Amino acid sequence: MPMPTDGTGVVTLDPWLEPFSPALRKRYAAFQSKLNEIEQHEGGLAQFSEGYKTMGLQVDPSGGVRYREWAPNATEARLIGEFNDWSHTANPMTKSAFGVWECYVPPKAPGVCAIPHDTMIKISMTLPTGGTIDRIPTWITRVTQDLNISPIYEGRFWNPPETYTFKHGHSTRPAEGLKIYEAHVGISSPNQRVTTYKEFETDVLPRIKKLGYNCIQVMAVMEHAYYASFGYQVTNFFAASSRYGTPEELKSLVDKAHELGLTVLLDVVHSHACKNILDGINEFDGSDHLYFHEGARGRHELWDSRLFNYGHHEVLRFLLSNLRFWMDVYMFDGFRFDGVTSMMYTHHGIGTGFSGGYHEYFGDSVDIEAMVYLMLANQMLHETYPEVISIAEDVSGMPTLCRPVHEGGVGFDYRLSMAIPDMWIKMLKEQSDDQWDMGNIVHTLTNRRHQERSVAYAESHDQALVGDKTLAFWLMDKEMYEYMSDLSPLTPVIDRGLALHKMIRFIVHTLGGEAYLNFEGNEFGHPEWMDFPREGNGNSFAHARRQFNLVDDQLLRYKYLNEFDIAMNWLEATYKWLSAPQAYVSLKHEGDKVIVFERAGLLFIFNFNPSQSFTDYRVGVEVPGEYKVVLSSDEKKFGGHERIDLNGRYFTTPMEWNGRKNFLQVYTPARTVLVLGL
Repeated sequence: MPMPTDGTGVVTLDPWLEPFSPALRKRYAAFQSKLNEIEQHEGGLAQFSEGYKTMGLQVDPSGGVRYREWAPNATEARLIGEFNDWSHTANPMTKSAFGVWECYVPPKAPGVCAIPHDTMIKISMTLPTGGTIDRIPTWITRVTQDLNISPIYEGRFWNPPETYTFKHGHSTRPAEGLKIYEAHVGISSPNQRVTTYKEFETDVLPRIKKLGYNCIQVMAVMEHAYYASFGYQVTNFFAASSRYGTPEELKSLVDKAHELGLTVLLDVVHSHACKNILDGINEFDGSDHLYFHEGARGRHELWDSRLFNYGHHEVLRFLLSNLRFWMDVYMFDGFRFDGVTSMMYTHHGIGTGFSGGYHEYFGDSVDIEAMVYLMLANQMLHETYPEVISIAEDVSGMPTLCRPVHEGGVGFDYRLSMAIPDMWIKMLKEQSDDQWDMGNIVHTLTNRRHQERSVAYAESHDQALVGDKTLAFWLMDKEMYEYMSDLSPLTPVIDRGLALHKMIRFIVHTLGGEAYLNFEGNEFGHPEWMDFPREGNGNSFAHARRQFNLVDDQLLRYKYLNEFDIAMNWLEATYKWLSAPQAYVSLKHEGDKVIVFERAGLLFIFNFNPSQSFTDYRVGVEVPGEYKVVLSSDEKKFGGHERIDLNGRYFTTPMEWNGRKNFLQVYTPARTVLVLGL
C-alpha cells in the first residue's frame, strides 16, 4: 500500500494517530504551501537558504564590498565604520521594494579592499520619526567585546588575508550508534578563565576520542551577550563567539575533530533571541516586530527574550540560511535544536504538564508556523546534506517529531529523552536504595516511541548547573573532598557512589535509547555544580571549569569511573546495541532489586541491591550456548572488588525461564552489572 501524500503517512505506523488525521493534514498542507511559495519565488529551498551568500557584507574578487540588509521600517540607511571615519554621507544605501537596503564600497585599488580586515562597522538608519539609530549588521560574522570598556559588542568586518582551508569535509559516519560528548569550549579546562578553541582542539578532542565517543555537541558557540546565559541568549546568529578565539580557530577545531573521526553538532538556538538592541537583532530597524512577533506574542516571559515570527518570509530566509552557514562555512555536521517545546506550542510549555494524551499535541495550542519552520529546516538539511543529524530538545513528547517530513512528521533524526535524568535525580533525592522501584526504572528507560529514535542520557548540562548537582555529587558530595584518594579509606559512601555511578550510566546507555549523551566531565564523576562568573558569585570562575586534573591524577578514584566510560563506549562500538532493536527485559525483580535484559546478542544483569549478592542466580536467555564475561563493573580497574571471575563460563539449560527459552546461573554481587555474551 503506497504511503499517503497528504501528511497522514505517520498514521500507518501509529494507528492511534488516526483521530488526528485532520490536524496532520492541516500541518502538512501549511508546510506544502510555504514550500511551494519558496520554490515559486526563490528557486527552491536550497537556493532560499543560501541567503548568507547575498545578505550582509559580501566581498567580491576585485576587493569591493556589497552590503545588503533587510530593514523595511527605515527611511534612510548608510554604512558607517572606521573605514570611512564613521561618515554618515560617504556610503549611502538604496532601498528595494521589499525593504532591503543595499550599497557597494568599491575597492581602494584592484584587489585591495576599502574596508580593512577586523575594523569596526555598523549600519546607521533614519526612522520615520526623523531619529537616527546605529546597529550591528544582522548577518555579521564577527563581533567582539571588551569588558574593560563596555559589555556591548562591536561589529567587525571579518575578511582575513588568509582564511582557514579545511583538510577534511563533513563527517560521513552513519548517524547510528551515536555516542555524544556534550561540551562547552569555555569551561573545558581546569583553569579559572575562559578556555580557547585552540586549547579545546589540542587538549580535549584527544580525550573525547580515547573515551570512545564518536560525536561532539558543542554548546554556546553562537555569540551571546552574557557568558552566564550558557549561550542561550543569542545576539549575533552568524558570529562564532569571540570569547574563545577567532572564526579560523573554530574551523580548525572542527577540522581536527573530523580528522579524528568525530561528528560535530552545533547547539543551535532558534527558539528565541536575546532582547538586546544595541548588539542584538531586537528592534533592529526601530520597529518592535522585524524578526519577531509584536506585543506579548513576541516575548517569552520566563526567558526574558524575543520570539521569532516563523510565518514571515524574511525570517525564514534568515533562520534557514543560518543553518546553511554553520554547515557550509564551519563544516558542522548537524544540530541539536534547543527549546523545541517552546517553539511548537503557543503556551511554550509554560505551566503545562504533558500527560501523553495525543489531544495535547494536535490542538489549538500548537504553533503551526513554528512547526512549518521546523519541517522546512529538516527538509532542507536532509536534502542538502545526506549525512546530516538533527536532534530536538523536546520535553513534551510530541508524536511524529522524529519521522520524515514526507510521512507527515517533523523530520528530526532524534529527540532527547528528558525524563530519564529527572528520574535519577528524583530517586537519589527522595529514596533510599532499598526503595528504588525496578519497574519504574525499566518503564522510564523504555517508555519511548520506538519508531522514533531517542538520545538517552543520565545527566546533561542541565543537571550540572547551579541549583542542581551532578549525579556524582548527589551520590558522594559529603565525602568527595576527603575520600576520593586511593590513599584514603574506601568509605561506604564512596563505595556506593562509585558502584551506582557506573550502573546508572550503563543501564541508560544500554536500555534507554538509540543514542547516548554525556556532558563533559561527568564521565569521571565531576564533583560539584557548574556556575558561570556573575555578580552573585563575585564573577568567579571556580565552578565555570572542568577539572580534568582530577582524572589525570592516578592517585584519585575518578580514574575508575573514567575507565568504565571508556569500556562501555568501546563495547558498544563492538556490539552496536544502540542501533540494535529494543531490548527484551526478562526480569525486574522488586525484592531482589535485579534487572535482566538482552540486546544486541548480549545478556545484561544489573543487581541494584544495596547489600545482597546472589549465588547461582537463575536468569532467562533466548539463545542457547556457552556464555562468557564481556564486562563486569566489579573489575579492579573500575574501582570494583574483583568478585567476578572474568574467565568464568556459563552454560545454558534448555528450560523456559522468565519468558525465555533457556536459563543460566550466575553470581551477581550487590551493586554490580555483569554482561555476558556468546
